[in-house]
Amino acid sequence: MVVRLRPMAEREFQRWQEASIRSYAAEHVRTGRWSEEEAIERARKQFEEILPNGLATEGQHLYSIEETARSETIGIIWVGVQDQGEGVQAFIYDLLIDEPFRHRGYGTEALCALELIVAELGANTIRLHVFGHNHAARALYEKAGYITTNIHMQKVLKYPDR
Repeated sequence: MVVRLRPMAEREFQRWQEASIRSYAAEHVRTGRWSEEEAIERARKQFEEILPNGLATEGQHLYSIEETARSETIGIIWVGVQDQGEGVQAFIYDLLIDEPFRHRGYGTEALCALELIVAELGANTIRLHVFGHNHAARALYEKAGYITTNIHMQKVLKYPDR
């Protein structure tokens, strides 16, 4: 493998969490689901609900993605693993390859490495959400064998008298 996943260190978590909250908020603003005024607060609240104990939150696994040849951190991946009543399922909350390392196959490699980890944790399915406008991420997931299970669509109405 070209990459390995190692448990995220606390200092990495602190740096990642704030950046990820801001990025997540911006994505929701871009889709029109949240206003700019409320976005950061809503994103922070969701993170607090899912990760109430940070790295120590049961069922949540945060990894730094390292390029093996140089042991250089090139991104992160966050996955939750839970028994949903239909068997143990994993859910990818975040996958980020740092800008200088994109389009080199690291994302695909990270997803393959993650499959082995979540299988050892008992998961038989990996799910995720991707914003519709994120074509690069959608292409990555499709290439890795993920299929579309649900599509939400909207149309913003723009009438001159409103």
